[in-house]
Amino acid sequence: MIRREDGFSLLEIVIATALMLLVTAGVFSMMDPAHGSFATEPEAADLQQRLRVAADTLSKDLIMAGAGAYLGTSVGALSASFAPVLPFRQGATSADPAGTFATDRITLMYVPSTAAQTTLSADLTPVSFTLEVNPDSGCPRDATLCGFTKGMSVLVYDDTGAYDMFTITSVTGASAELAINRPADAATTTYEKDVTKVVEAVSHTYYLKPDEATPTSQLMHHDGTSHAGVPVVDHVVGLAFDYYGDPNPPALTKPVSDPIGPWTTYGPKPPAVGAKPTAYAAGENCTFTIDGTGRRIPRLPVLGSGNPTLVKLTPAQLTDGPWCPDETNPNRWDADLLRIRKVAVRLRVETAAKALRGPAGVLFTHGGTSRGASQWLPDQEIRFQVTPRNLNLGR
Repeated sequence: MIRREDGFSLLEIVIATALMLLVTAGVFSMMDPAHGSFATEPEAADLQQRLRVAADTLSKDLIMAGAGAYLGTSVGALSASFAPVLPFRQGATSADPAGTFATDRITLMYVPSTAAQTTLSADLTPVSFTLEVNPDSGCPRDATLCGFTKGMSVLVYDDTGAYDMFTITSVTGASAELAINRPADAATTTYEKDVTKVVEAVSHTYYLKPDEATPTSQLMHHDGTSHAGVPVVDHVVGLAFDYYGDPNPPALTKPVSDPIGPWTTYGPKPPAVGAKPTAYAAGENCTFTIDGTGRRIPRLPVLGSGNPTLVKLTPAQLTDGPWCPDETNPNRWDADLLRIRKVAVRLRVETAAKALRGPAGVLFTHGGTSRGASQWLPDQEIRFQVTPRNLNLGR
């Protein structure tokens, strides 16, 4: 009797092999997305952190924009004298020309917590930048020069809408030498003693610095001095600012002869009747004119329907005048900048790893080398709005 040998037929082996390959393929197909996710998670966390740092940095300075003097005489928000939020770069280096509007640059100014707040005791002229100050009531008793020290940034401004930022280069007794934080030929204003406010202040300029060779871009910060700008966050591929303003023009709240301000809802007060401190007609300035009856009326128009709702300010409105202090001043600025009450910010960042970026398009500003969607890490964008508290005191 012939016995059958135990084993598998060729057909059974082929079926078993096919089943094993199917299972193996299924296992690997499940592992590949997990591998891609494992590779992107650390970079995703870094991208989120860079976005958070950029947003927090901008928000912190935007909320403080316009904070003014609070000690001694002539206290109040900076917007009562000049525009502390500018849609361009201002400072000692790489400053934009007057009348510029840029969507990816902004300059903010404010007075920090400081006792260095007083008025000039001697005229400050473009010929000699020597600072002498009055011992105002808010000055520290045990400090010379009202607490102003070497290396400090100083803001000087008056009632005409003129202002300048300086850096103290030396202090000798009751006076200090200054260096203007603008191009040297931009200094044309003589600031008169007793009526000109001088305070410690800070200037923050944020701008996008692209590098076409890489290509990468950075969110940069500049302090307005001769120092170079410093990077805040790398691989920022989108930065844009929009401005929303008061639709109503400034209005007088008390006679300009009153010794204590504020005299207007915002902006510099007009000069006394007959006085002509700028190129405007006597008794007028960049925000107020005099009509045929001798009555002071706003020079700025009503925007929109005139209701209290903020309106979006266009580049044309912020670059067509009227100019403060006047159109002949090399440091002139558009009076409509005084309207700004809210700033909207758009920030977009990308992953630093090209291997996690796909083709350039909606998802990626700069294309990468990845061709598999399982390892894509798209750009991330945040939009937020900041209402500087010091620009809204009258609303």
